[in-house]
Amino acid sequence: MKKDFVIEAKDLCKVYKLGEVEVKALCEVSLNIKRGEVLAIMGPSGSGKSTLMNLLGCLDRPTSGKYYLDGELVSHLNDNQLADIRNRKVGFVFQNFNLLSRMTALANVELPLRYAGITDSGHKRGKEAMEQVNLSNRMNHRPMELSGGQQQRVAIARALINHPSIIMADEPTGNLDSKSGREIMDLLVDLNKNSGTTLILVTHDANIADRAKRVIHLYDGQIEKDNGK
Repeated sequence: MKKDFVIEAKDLCKVYKLGEVEVKALCEVSLNIKRGEVLAIMGPSGSGKSTLMNLLGCLDRPTSGKYYLDGELVSHLNDNQLADIRNRKVGFVFQNFNLLSRMTALANVELPLRYAGITDSGHKRGKEAMEQVNLSNRMNHRPMELSGGQQQRVAIARALINHPSIIMADEPTGNLDSKSGREIMDLLVDLNKNSGTTLILVTHDANIADRAKRVIHLYDGQIEKDNGK
């Protein structure tokens, strides 16, 4: 594992069994991602984007192949070990925000720390993360009291709180109007510049992909084009 790579994947395959039928969602995908890189993953529906995101984000294991995250071989880990890696190394931002409606914005941001058993510094770190996304005046608001763009900012603060090696954003502007979408992308790119956190964007939107320095196109479970090579 080279030190300048935060992700190193070799010959990743993912096969799903539907009764007697085997579906190859990914086939021998090899991919290296440098620390601090901004990468977009594109492709039509069924191309393998979500499957690849699930593998890179340690939400699932490959059927075969090897995957190193931050120098650690994770492709063979069990579910509990993957959950621990996710909580320490990966921050997720989803299209639907995935906030808990009964909790305040600050409490939502602090959730990853609670899962990790961190309580002594959690409140302080939660406030700092909210300040990073310019929502220090909305900490005690619940999600329904926030605009879509503000909810996505809360989700980004939650993704940042554990100082992850990578942030994975799956269609991060899909539920936002164009102005809010541009603001969220500006925020994500600025956070990448300021903190050096690797940013991986999974998107159908060419305008979002244009914000990345490197774009990978998937088709039928394989990398069809990689402008970083």
